[in-house]
Amino acid sequence: MPKLMINIDHVATLRQARGSYYPDPVYAAGIAEMAGASGIIVHLREDRRHINDRDVRILRQVVRTKLNLEMAATAEMVAIAQEILPDMVTLVPEKREELTTEGGLDVSGNREKIAAAVRDLSGKAILVSLFVDADASQVKAAREVGADMIEIHTGHFSDAEGSSKRAEELKRVNAAAIEGKALGLGVNAGHGLHYHNVRDVAVIPEIDELSIGHSIMARALFAGLDRAIRDMIDLIR
Repeated sequence: MPKLMINIDHVATLRQARGSYYPDPVYAAGIAEMAGASGIIVHLREDRRHINDRDVRILRQVVRTKLNLEMAATAEMVAIAQEILPDMVTLVPEKREELTTEGGLDVSGNREKIAAAVRDLSGKAILVSLFVDADASQVKAAREVGADMIEIHTGHFSDAEGSSKRAEELKRVNAAAIEGKALGLGVNAGHGLHYHNVRDVAVIPEIDELSIGHSIMARALFAGLDRAIRDMIDLIR
């Protein structure tokens, strides 16, 4: 079965809503690991709207599973990753006005920039994943620029209305996962996955890990973070 990486950005979002020092995403990371998470994900955005540099530095010291740093392919972020040395980096597109990441990287249209970032990160022994749409050309481009793995954007599947549209989007995710494995890439998937749709993606044998945050944090408000994570792992199983 796929393993489960937990995105803890929304703990920091709640903290930043009041400009306080709590709740601390570092504390959430410890609970997530003890509940069975295979890794911790944080997105260090250019505007630092939730996770900040202090969070990432402390998480690097305390995370015992795997620290996955999501970030844009900019010189500033590459330099931070080279200093902090997360276990892996997931390069994502980023726009200041978006509420959350809206789609995958255009790897084929930005080969030189992304290849340079991959090279610089790989030079520090950091595994590099590219967040891409379920599109064969983008998966192939990810392999060509030297990425170690891809994370397939499942947002279109999660947002699809109607069973036929969902089935169509799920078919695209499945095809992208097969293509990624055939090219020798690690294959992860995430974005918009929740307790009612995760099993459809979890049964795809080529997918190694699922990246989930928002739905788990929403459930944690009522059930507690430990229970919310264990419930998700049970569904994946």
